[in-house]
Amino acid sequence: MTTETNAVEKLSAVPGQRSDGRKSAGKRRGAEGGVLNVFSHGMLIVWALMVGMPLLWVLWSSFKSSGDILTTPWSLPGKLHVENWVNAWDKANIGRMFLNTLIVVGGSVTGTMVLGSMAGYVLARFTFPGNRVIYYLFVAGMSFPVFMLVIPLFFVMRDFPGIPLLATYQGLIAVYIAYSLPFTVFFMTSFFRTLPTSVAEAAMIDGASHARTFFQVMLPMAKPGLISIGIFNFLGQWNQYLLPMVLNQDEDKYVLTQGLANIALQQGYEGDWGGLMAGMMIAMLPVLLVYFIFQRQVQAGLTAGAIK
Repeated sequence: MTTETNAVEKLSAVPGQRSDGRKSAGKRRGAEGGVLNVFSHGMLIVWALMVGMPLLWVLWSSFKSSGDILTTPWSLPGKLHVENWVNAWDKANIGRMFLNTLIVVGGSVTGTMVLGSMAGYVLARFTFPGNRVIYYLFVAGMSFPVFMLVIPLFFVMRDFPGIPLLATYQGLIAVYIAYSLPFTVFFMTSFFRTLPTSVAEAAMIDGASHARTFFQVMLPMAKPGLISIGIFNFLGQWNQYLLPMVLNQDEDKYVLTQGLANIALQQGYEGDWGGLMAGMMIAMLPVLLVYFIFQRQVQAGLTAGAIK
């Protein structure tokens, strides 16, 4: 009887031990998750400070006088010098550079999106000899450093027959398109592969041509991906410095990046630093505005393939 009783007690004790073990394991996992959350949130806070503090410093410095920027750079402006923004726009020709940048980036982003989406659709939906070769050539273009291209590109644009390309809007637009096309094709090819083929097949059965199927059926379905890659192209081309610095030597066609760098070099220690900070804010505002407007679309485009 004693042996049977001990055996029964041992068997009855097992579920309790298991439940206690599960509770302790759950507590350990909860503690580990809490530590991970604290660490991740701490890193995000540090990253936000690293990114946000320079932006805020430029913002409040744009409303300070040049003397206050040099003597008390970390203090808030005691008086708002709104004339810094007026001087930057008019006297420093930031307004003209802003317009030049809008022309170049607007044309290049449009051309990149049209050509990149068309190439990505063909590579994703059609099988033909050389399909993989063309795709991997675009992928290889992403790894080619732009620093190795600027010198031969300068001579190609200078000696291009028939059409002047050096220091022209059309030249910069063509170079920006070529610079951004590899990643655009890579991104859009992957995105078009996630879209259902049944819709395109139904359109073809109804008599739609390949062009009509692409522009009226598939392209609207790819809107999240187009917005995402469009934002990336806009940011990259708006902030481009090396290519216009080498290929655009006409001061009347300066874009914002090279114009601001030229102003900073010319100012020395006795320049209008408040105007320079205001010019930097003018250059950053469109980028911030575009991102805040299309933030949800960017996130939706990046997660569309993963959600499916």
